[in-house]
Amino acid sequence: MTPVIRTIWIYLVLGSASVYAIGPSHEAELRSDRDHEPHAHGTPGAVHAAGEHSPDTRGHADHEREHSHRNRQASEHDAEEQGRGHDKQRKDDGHGDGHSDEHGHPEAEPAEVHLTPDQLKTLDIRTVRIEPRAMAEALRAPGEVLLNAYASAQVAPRIIAQITERHARLGEHVEVSQPMVTLSSVQMAEAQGNLVVAQREWLRVRKLGRKVVSESRYLEAQIGRQQARARALAFGMTPSQVEELLRSGAAKADGTFALLAPQAGTVIADNFVLGEVIEAGRTLFEITDESVRWVEAHTAPEDAARVSVGDLARVSTGTVWLDGTVTQIHHQLDETTRTQAIRVEIPDPDHRLHPGVFVDVEVYTGKAPVLALPEAAVLRGPDGDWRVFVAGHEAGSYEPAQVRLVRTTGGLAVIEGLTPGTEVVIHGTFFLQSELAKGGLDIHQH
Repeated sequence: MTPVIRTIWIYLVLGSASVYAIGPSHEAELRSDRDHEPHAHGTPGAVHAAGEHSPDTRGHADHEREHSHRNRQASEHDAEEQGRGHDKQRKDDGHGDGHSDEHGHPEAEPAEVHLTPDQLKTLDIRTVRIEPRAMAEALRAPGEVLLNAYASAQVAPRIIAQITERHARLGEHVEVSQPMVTLSSVQMAEAQGNLVVAQREWLRVRKLGRKVVSESRYLEAQIGRQQARARALAFGMTPSQVEELLRSGAAKADGTFALLAPQAGTVIADNFVLGEVIEAGRTLFEITDESVRWVEAHTAPEDAARVSVGDLARVSTGTVWLDGTVTQIHHQLDETTRTQAIRVEIPDPDHRLHPGVFVDVEVYTGKAPVLALPEAAVLRGPDGDWRVFVAGHEAGSYEPAQVRLVRTTGGLAVIEGLTPGTEVVIHGTFFLQSELAKGGLDIHQH
């Protein structure tokens, strides 16, 4: 390599290294220093080589500065958006003011409804100052309609007999001592014959008197007549039938006799056919007074302990409620259900209840003071809680008040959560609720 070429190569290497090492900020100073250096052979070529790199280096630096500026702007924008997000989240979490913004979010329900005097009159808004009232607690339990055993009776023979004639039918109303069925029995024939014989013997001895017959003969005739009479009565004859037999004599001692109705009522069972021979004690008729029914409600023992004889009760058949009274509380639990029965007596002159029907029973126990309103005055709010409307501070204004519904009974709602003396809307509550949901009425509307 010649000295001239070596010199040019060294200048090229040194010039290139200086450009990249010094950087664009000192490019002008480097260029000025090179302009003052003495020129040698090949020096212009070295300077030209360095000058070729300078424009690219300046462009690269400008690009880096612009890119850094854009990054700072993007970071500031992201931080601002993140701050807005935190503010929105704080409001959504309940830490903000809770007011709707101007971008179409729904507003909160108005605090009250305002009505003009004309609207109050048109809508018939009525209020009452709620005060504690004595109201019995309603104990509800399933029940079953039963026969009133104290107003029911069975017709059954006391000896083996054959049915010869029927005098009453199922569903028929009968009166006391009305003939129900005629029976025929060999045992009754013997008893009737013995009674006729004993009666005649007694009449003969009594006519002779104590002066003629001995004392023992007199007593024997008297006791024989009484025993024969008692046997006929025990076999099923009535005193009037016995007297009729004694007047008729042997002609009536054929073993026939009639069973009579022991009470007035309706025939609800007559399970037999004519000509059937029946055993002693078999029920031929069942008669009951349907004007008063029994209903037995089955409750837990702890609930039955709150009930007393004489408490008011009512029974529902699904369509109508019938009033009654608690007449008895059982002292023994049901072995299967482990429940305690409460007997309720229900007057039923229209025969709406029938034995075996299941019903709903309500027994009213105790009389504790409670706050009660008509059921229509208590409504569900948008959040699912129960509420009523109370009078506001201004005339014609009404605002919702949250309450707790304890129970409903007899068309009344027992509530908690209001101060006694509060003026509460009892008519027109549904309209106020509707208007509150729509944003309230315009107070100037007529």
